[in-house]
This record gives sequence, C-alpha cells and structure tokens, in this order.
Amino acid sequence: MPKVLVSDQLSETAVQIFRDRGVEVDYLPDVGKDKEKLAEIIGNYDGLAIRSATKVTDKLLEKATRLKVIGRAGIGVDNVDIPAASKRGVIVMNTPFGNSVTTAEHAIAMMFAVARQLPEASASTHAGKWEKNRFMGVELFNKTLGVIGAGNIGGIVCDRALGLKMKVIAYDPFLSEDRAKHMGVHKVELDELLHKADFITLHVPLTDKTRNILSRENLAKTKPGVRIINCARGGLIDEEALVDALKSGHVAGAALDVFAVEPATENPLFGMPNVVCTPHLGASTTEAQENVALQVAEQMADYLLTGAVSNALNMPSVTAEEAATMGPWIKLAQHLGSFAGQMTDEPIKAINILYDGSVAEMNLQALNCAAIAGIMKATNPDVNLVSAPVVARERGIQVATTRQEKSGSFDGYMKLTVVTDRRERSLAGTVFSDGKPRFIQIKGINIDAEIGQHMLYTTNEDVPGIIGLLGMTMGKNGVNIANFTLGRSGVGQDAIALLYLDNALDRKVVETLEATGMFQQVKPLEFEVG
Repeated sequence: MPKVLVSDQLSETAVQIFRDRGVEVDYLPDVGKDKEKLAEIIGNYDGLAIRSATKVTDKLLEKATRLKVIGRAGIGVDNVDIPAASKRGVIVMNTPFGNSVTTAEHAIAMMFAVARQLPEASASTHAGKWEKNRFMGVELFNKTLGVIGAGNIGGIVCDRALGLKMKVIAYDPFLSEDRAKHMGVHKVELDELLHKADFITLHVPLTDKTRNILSRENLAKTKPGVRIINCARGGLIDEEALVDALKSGHVAGAALDVFAVEPATENPLFGMPNVVCTPHLGASTTEAQENVALQVAEQMADYLLTGAVSNALNMPSVTAEEAATMGPWIKLAQHLGSFAGQMTDEPIKAINILYDGSVAEMNLQALNCAAIAGIMKATNPDVNLVSAPVVARERGIQVATTRQEKSGSFDGYMKLTVVTDRRERSLAGTVFSDGKPRFIQIKGINIDAEIGQHMLYTTNEDVPGIIGLLGMTMGKNGVNIANFTLGRSGVGQDAIALLYLDNALDRKVVETLEATGMFQQVKPLEFEVG
C-alpha cells in the first residue's frame, strides 16, 4: 500500500479520499514548517501533499528515497525545486484551475474596495466617526477596465467586469482577435491600455518580460486618476514608483494582494491613503481551498495506484507502457516548442505539427501537449503539459496535427510550424538511435544540431568570416563552445548557426555580436535538458 504524507493544512475530506482509495496517509499539517522533522521522516513516504508552507528543496529530496510524487494543492510551485525533483524521478503535480474563480473574484472585490475607499471608511466608522463627506468614491459603471493578461483568471475578470457594464480592454500578446471578440473585449497594445484605462488589473505570471511591467515609465503613461489592482504576483509593479505616483495624485488608488517581498510585514505602500492591502488572499476561500485539496488527493491517488498522470509540471500525461518509448520524443517536442516560443514575441494564430514515420504511430495528444507547453512556457512558466492546450484554446490558437508515412531518410521526425499575422516559423527534429533529440531543420535549412541547456542561434547572409567571428567573440568572453552547427539555403543565401555553449550568454556578448552588423538575428536560447 502506498503511503502519503500531508505536511500542510488540507481538508479532512481530501485526506479521506486517500484512505477511501486505498492509500495510507499521515496527516501532519504542521510538520511542513519544521525542516528538520520533515527531513527525518520524509524517507517513509511515496507521496507528499503540500500547500505553500512546505519547502521541497534539493536537500530534502536527498532524504526522500521512496518519494514518487509531490502534489501541490494550488497553482504556485515556487516552494518546490522542480529540476531537483525531476532529476530524482519525482513527479510534481499542481491544480492549475481550482482557484481561478476565487482569485478573479478577489480582484473584483479589490476594485470595488479601492473605488469606494471601503477599508478606510470602515475603520473610520468603527472609530466612532461619521465622515460621510470624506469618502467620495467613483462608480465602476461605464468605466474602462484595462486587463493585463487575459488568460484563465484574467478572462474571468473580463467576464465579471462586462457584467458590471464596464468597458473592457485587454493587453495580452497571445490573445487572438477572434478570441477577444468572443470574450467581448477590445484587444489593445500596452501603451493604449495605459492611456485609456480608468482601472488596471494585472493577471500575468512573473517572468523576465513581465517584471515591473508597471514601471515608473509606464505608470507615467497611465491616465490621471487611474486605480491599480494586483492580485497576480509581486514584482509586476515598481512599488517605489507607485508610491511616488500615489503621492503626486496621478494614481488615485491601489489595491494589492501581492508584494515584491512576502511575507510583507513592512512596505512603503502600507499606511498610504486609498491603498488597500491584503495578505495574498487571492485563493483564500473555503470553496477554492476545498477544490484544490480534493483535486490533488485524486490526482496523487490515481498516480500511486494506477500510474495515471494528471497536471504534472515535469512529465506528460502518458501511460506507463508509452513512457519508455515516447520519453525522448516528448523531450524533443518540448525542445521544438521552446525554440519556437523563445523566438516568437507576437500573438500566435496557429500551431501546426507534422508527425512523420514511426512517431506518427505514438500518442500524439501527449506529444502535442509537450510541444504546446514548450511554446507557452516562454511567456507563462505556470503552464504545464496538461493545461497548455487549455491555455492555447483560451487565446484562440488553432492547433492542427498531421500524420504521414515515412517520407525521408529518418525513421521518424516532427516538424513544428508557428503561425502569426506576420510570419510562419518552422523547425524540425528527430530522435537518434542513442535516444537523444536533435534539431534537423530550421527555416527550411537542414542541420544536425545537438541540444544543450545554453544555446545561441544566429541568422546571417552566407559570407566568409562568420565562423571566425562567432568563435573569436565567444573566446574573448570566456564562453566555451561545446558544439557548433551551421547550415545554409545556398551559396551566398540565407545561413544559420546554432551554438551549444557551456554557459549562459551575458547580454553584453549578444550586443557585441549585434554591433558587428553581420547578423540578422542573434538570439540566446535556454532549454530544459536532462
């Protein structure tokens, strides 16, 4: 009988699910906060069910010699070292959609609160004051709401705001025009949203591209009197700049559930007039906590008893029989998607995947999920192999799959094409007999490239000196080249280079290459290998 440890607070109903399914369970809701005690006992368990209090580190995983699965009741997995878990063959699951409505409702509640200054008015009235003239609010009716990030939670916020008869505009690079029309919102660029919105609400993950998306510069572009709501992630707003904008009166109010540093026991925004603050309560409703608890218990029991995998962050949903054969192809699909995702910074209309030869007979749904997840992870690290198709559908992206019999020199290969309004980007790959994925074609140019964690992709006109220039630049900057692959469409025509590097490239190295004027593109790429 498999054995699970529940190390954070979880509902008794969820704990009972394990027992009813035939899984032995120890419910120790405080042990997650005791690192030494947790490390002492973790070796006795096949599964670990957590919320956010338990920190699953590489050091803890060293002690978890029996552990097969970690289940996070919720979406965020910042407290789990996923690469370390993957290395040890431990599946990490989450529950990506269990608290979407709750978080969206909190954003709407925060919008009402800041519009009518409810917390301050409540505190004043509790203090025995009757300051009716002090708290003059504004209506939400007919106001323009700017939604930054119109995915799962953002989409629900759009729907609720439309019900309040607000005008809704949305900025999301991966939201298609058709999807926006279906939602009843107007798709805009970020600058237009900043200029027009009376309220701005954030619903994007924290990535390099979204960090400080409301920077000092962008806050200055907002409409005077704007009110800002953030129930997504701390770090999306420059908090010091927001303080200055509030003091100047340019920003009329802010409602924040998340902060750059959490737990936020002190913050320059605390105590400011018309700033509503809550302690990361977005997912804190009875219904949401129950939903994610029940979901994670079912998922973990399914895996431990039958091998079925759902909502895994580091493994596709495949049967045990398929895993041995499909593993390398799933990794290839992720690499192809990751390459395309890192190269694409505009809305995607369609993803077309061609399967040729032996791979065409495999579980294409799992391979599709892996490819789509690879694309989406470039902008949304919370996406996993199960939720990726849902996210694609929400953005109106059409996914097409084609099978064909063996048509070339490879026993099987995959070709991925990403379609936007401006271009189509295609690349292909295969798996060699040693089980290692390879890129075999980019932009219609044939290559044979080993895939590494750190890579550099360049495009240029086929002229002498490119190899030397790349090698010399890497050498001068102390970057060792593990593998160097070239390809061209013809003499003097388009040429590409793909370098497998021992280290990630510093931005200055990229700028040095760009400054030569020899390259059309210089793009560092990162891949999850191993």
